[in-house]
Amino acid sequence: MNFGNDVDVKNCAFIHPTVHIYGKVKAEKDSSFWPYSVVRSEMQDVTVGEMTNIQDFAMIHVGIKTGTHIGKFCSITHRVTLHGCKIGNYCLVGINSTIMDGCEIGNNCIIAGHTFLKEGTIIPDNSIVMGTPGKVIHTKNNQFKNKVNALFYYKNALAYQKGLHRSWSKLNFFQDIVKMAKKMF
Repeated sequence: MNFGNDVDVKNCAFIHPTVHIYGKVKAEKDSSFWPYSVVRSEMQDVTVGEMTNIQDFAMIHVGIKTGTHIGKFCSITHRVTLHGCKIGNYCLVGINSTIMDGCEIGNNCIIAGHTFLKEGTIIPDNSIVMGTPGKVIHTKNNQFKNKVNALFYYKNALAYQKGLHRSWSKLNFFQDIVKMAKKMF
């Protein structure tokens, strides 16, 4: 895959061949990009943290004044749109959510599926957010749960690199990841 001189994805665990990445993009060690995800950064830049997964059909773009920056151990799930925003560490952004320019999501957050965050929304650490427009509905430290989810995708990425597409069906797959996460804390 040839993404251009300003794209640095050399340390990723997995990049599906259908992924498109353009502009100034840096993905940290063991991150992964799943089928049909797209990243564009014609101005500003995009950064993806360590062990973060960008799932199927996700779209990441930049704002006119803001880049898009995603922390470590995050899961950007299916059909999510991130546009010129900042996502903290250990976050999960649920299916089909949209996070707009200037938004800042704190660490350890869960953004529920189908949530829309309008421009400039600030979400504090440890928040669970849902709705259109999105609002904090609960406060809870989700770091461990979100880290486990990111580790699922990391281990799955390693399996996909080997052509193994059913690793989650193995008996001990989930138990092994939970043990791995507990050792990391």
